[in-house]
This record gives sequence, structure tokens and C-alpha cells, in this order.
Amino acid sequence: MEDPYLPNAAEIVNVRRQSHDTKTYTIRLVNKEKREEFRAKPGQFVMVSLPGLGEAPFSLSSGPEKGDSFDSTIRAVGNLTKVLDQFAIGAKIGVRGPYGKAWPIEEAKGRNILLVAGGIGLAPLRPVIKTIQSNRNAFKHFEILYGTRTPTDEIFADEYDQWQRIPNTTMHLTVDSVPKGVLWPHSVGVVTALFDDMKTTPDDSIVMVCGPEIMMRFAAQGLAARNFRRDQIYLSLERRMKCGMGHCGHCQIGRMFVCRDGPVFNYLDLEGLPDLTL
Repeated sequence: MEDPYLPNAAEIVNVRRQSHDTKTYTIRLVNKEKREEFRAKPGQFVMVSLPGLGEAPFSLSSGPEKGDSFDSTIRAVGNLTKVLDQFAIGAKIGVRGPYGKAWPIEEAKGRNILLVAGGIGLAPLRPVIKTIQSNRNAFKHFEILYGTRTPTDEIFADEYDQWQRIPNTTMHLTVDSVPKGVLWPHSVGVVTALFDDMKTTPDDSIVMVCGPEIMMRFAAQGLAARNFRRDQIYLSLERRMKCGMGHCGHCQIGRMFVCRDGPVFNYLDLEGLPDLTL
């Protein structure tokens, strides 16, 4: 019987700088059979391991069109990620997964879709964008609201023009502040301030939100104040996940395990859970 905790050997086949502290790594499993078996849905995550340092969960930022590899967009903020930040093409790592519940793509078909992202929270939503882009006729109006601290903190900035050219799509950008001398033709303020300009209404819509928990809290509350029902809103939570399979309990919130029951949750299902600011 195969050990579910045993990582698969993988290699980094491309590295793409996103911002001053964030890179997108294109990863390919070494074993051809494992590579062909690997099937991930938008919103799922993998466990990445580095020998001598341990393991950490990272969301997938590529869509199903990626083929025999996948992308993970990672910010260098901890011991493991700072070492990973030094890795180049050809470096070997370990990978387990994919794990977790995905974004509600099937439920969203035939409906309007609103994405609300903050900072690196755009990464787990990029597969949704790619899926809609490849299957445009399956969805109604598509709207993206994205906010970062400054213009230099944006990720996937070279793709925005392409996204805005997706038929029947609207995209709004905002930053908390603009450094002196930087030209910024978009909004300034928190991402929830963009709600005043968005076209999406509660009628026949699904909302997907990802970013810092405090941002998701105000986004969900702001949407509820605009008559979006809680069961229309989905959020991706981040907790200290160790096993990825709901065995160790590190990511438990009340009756829920983020790795197994999430990371994507319906806002309605989060009501009453402890240790949440939502």
C-alpha cells in the first residue's frame, strides 16, 4: 500500500517573477505515470517539501490547460519559502496532492461570476479565470475586483489586458497607496470600495473571494449588505496545514478541517465556527 505521506519527486521547470517577493514556479512530477495521474481543480492545493526544512501547503495558480506541469505562486515570507526563493530551473522538490475542495465551477455555470481578490489571493483564483476564458459560453457576466498594497505588489500584471479582452468581462484594480512618482490610472483604496463601481448584482450570481482574512471578512460583510446571500459567497481560507488530509488536526476550526473540508468554503457553512474573524 502506498504511503500517502510520501512526497513525489518533482522538478522546477520554470520560474517567473511576479513582484519583489513573489514568484510563480512551474513544477513537473518526475515520474511520468504520476504526472499523468495528477489532476487538479481550481482552488485545490499541494504540499511542497524541501529536505531538511519540512513541508508547506501552496495553492495552484494554473488552469487545467497546463498539461503535464502545474503552477504555484509563492511569496517568500517564511523559512521554507525563503529557501525556495533561491531555487532555479532544474531544482528538485517533493510534492503531495492535490488536496482540498475546489471553487464551485460547476455550480457557477450559466450564472454571473464575481471574483474579489486581495494581494496574493489572486493566485488561487487565476485557475478560475483560465477556466472561464477557455469556456466563455458556459458563464454569464464575469467581473474581477483586485486590490493590493501598492502597484508593485500586483501579481500576473502582464495578463490583465488579456483578461479584460475576455468577452463580457469587467476588471477593476485598486491599491491602498501609490508611491510618489508612480503613475496609477486606477482606484486608490481598499478592494471593498470597488463594490460601488461593480456591475454584478445578487441576481443569479456566484462570488469567489480570496485574500487576507480581514479583507475577506469585510468583503463578505459588504456583499451581504448589498443583498448577496451567504450561500452565494465562497471564500478560501488559509490555516497551518500539516498533513493535507484531515488527519493531524492542525488546521481544525470547530468541526471543520481546512485541508479536507476546504480550503474553499461556502460563507454560510462558516457561521458560528470559532477562531474566525469572518
